Amino acid sequence: MMQKKLMTALACSALAVSSPAALATDVFQLEGIGAVSRAMGGTAVAHDVGAGGMLTNPANLSFGANDREVMLGLDLVTTDITVRNKANGESVDSDTHSKNRGPYLAPQLAYTQRLGNLTIGIGAFAQGGLGTEYGRSSFLSRATGGADTGLENSSRLLVLDIPLAASYKVSEALTIGGSVDALWQGLNLDLLLGADQVGSLLGSGRAKGSLVPVLAGLPALQGAHFSLTKNKLLGSGVDAWGIAGRLGLAYQLTPLTRLGASYNFRSRISDMEGDARLTAVDGVVGQIPLEGKIKIRDFQMPAKLIIGGSHRVTPQWMVTADVSRVFWKEVMKDVKVAFEANAGGNLNILLPQNYRDQTILALGTSYVLNPEWTLRAGARFASQALRSDTLFAVIPATPTKHLSFGFSYAVSPDSRIDFAFSHALREKMENGSLPNTSAPIEVRHSQNNATLNYTLTF
Repeated sequence: MMQKKLMTALACSALAVSSPAALATDVFQLEGIGAVSRAMGGTAVAHDVGAGGMLTNPANLSFGANDREVMLGLDLVTTDITVRNKANGESVDSDTHSKNRGPYLAPQLAYTQRLGNLTIGIGAFAQGGLGTEYGRSSFLSRATGGADTGLENSSRLLVLDIPLAASYKVSEALTIGGSVDALWQGLNLDLLLGADQVGSLLGSGRAKGSLVPVLAGLPALQGAHFSLTKNKLLGSGVDAWGIAGRLGLAYQLTPLTRLGASYNFRSRISDMEGDARLTAVDGVVGQIPLEGKIKIRDFQMPAKLIIGGSHRVTPQWMVTADVSRVFWKEVMKDVKVAFEANAGGNLNILLPQNYRDQTILALGTSYVLNPEWTLRAGARFASQALRSDTLFAVIPATPTKHLSFGFSYAVSPDSRIDFAFSHALREKMENGSLPNTSAPIEVRHSQNNATLNYTLTF
């Protein structure tokens, strides 16, 4: 029990927060692990990106220049999210209203060691997440009929990946690798559904349970609010542990060209569980809070296939390209919510999402100026996984285009600093459809991400 609490504390501290943020950029996943990959558009499958490569293609761990490496890093993610009510022009920004959200400060830690043809590695990385903070006084906190509820609308999903990876050099040309990963994810969520949204869920068979007739029997139901949040710097209302893994290979096609491929398996994470409050909002009776337990069932990270290549145009200049297919459709059909009231009664809701599978093209380049300085740049273009008619204001994981740059500086022959900056171009999406929104909304979302790594070799 103590070990589980320790690991959960590590998971929380790896994604601590303090003002507005949404950590993920490829839906719920970061667009590259480590500063080398991030600066080069997230490319990582066919060139050495350091210890962070164990989360993309572990086969590339064999290409490190030294027998042992320790990497320490930090991600900083900030966002600009605005939601506008298209019916009346009101808008609200995701901003700091509690201790619960960003910017995300996400530490990275990894160690690799070469043992002959075998290289092993272990690490702890922020894989992704999301976060919004709209407060208690915007139009998102108004129930049907215009009643100001004073109830919060916000979210925070955190995903921590702890891989144990290995890479083996089969021949001078072929390297293979794999990893087994422990995954932790935690969720905070405050969500108000208007009476029209509740009615839509009931009418489509997406809301069931013994509490349904109780809600339907209220004299003037105006909405229902779920709160599963720990309003603390570190903490999640519901969380769970699970496993995942990946396989990869790299092939040196010519002395100047390398090809790579990897497959990340779909996660197997337990249902996220914790305490929650369901508040019925009624125009006659007022607000009726019900304390209980809640589960977010089968919330998984998707499988991903990546193929790519790297080519040295000159001894100093390298170009890279990766193509990814991310299988969101399999794991994000519905958000499955199961609530059990302490006083008795249950409510099971399926919130539709219907994500599409996503295709991503990543491009990168690096240039060695001298033994101390290496410059990098990249771009990333993705298809849109979210559908406009199922968009939630609290889940605006919409950016699809990124530009990035960075550098490495060799502090000494045994240590270097890597830096990357990535900008997600502003994306706009609209939704005027029940049940995921009552008012027609327009969401605008852009994002900045800075990554700093320090690597010591010995």
